[in-house]
Amino acid sequence: MERDPSLRAVGWARSLPLGSGVKTARDWTREHLATLGWDRTAPDLVDSVVLAVSELVTNAHVHARSDAQLILTWDEECLHVTAHDASPRVPEPRHPDDEALGGRGMLLIGAVADDVRIRSCPRGKDVIVCFGPPWPTARPE
Repeated sequence: MERDPSLRAVGWARSLPLGSGVKTARDWTREHLATLGWDRTAPDLVDSVVLAVSELVTNAHVHARSDAQLILTWDEECLHVTAHDASPRVPEPRHPDDEALGGRGMLLIGAVADDVRIRSCPRGKDVIVCFGPPWPTARPE
């Protein structure tokens, strides 16, 4: 498949220190998705992306005990949500019992995202979550 030469990407990045609230990440993400018009055209997709961001930043703060660097990149084919933290430890999907208070973050992300990848980096890891566009196949006119 040949790429459209007019394809453009947009992106945003934000550092979220360990002490910052996850609500900050959710609000920041929702604000940027609104600039794409998704708040009107794909509110369910926005909710899924915001849920994933919430879980990714929580994992960075709680499990990695690290600041989180959050990057959103939209290339008209996929919204890439990347969360970087300083821990080299890769998240492992758990199967918590009904009484457990946590342990469902990666399961939730896997359920709402189109793809999840984890990449080791020299100073930690990136968890990259991809969401397809809010339209079926071709971008509407």
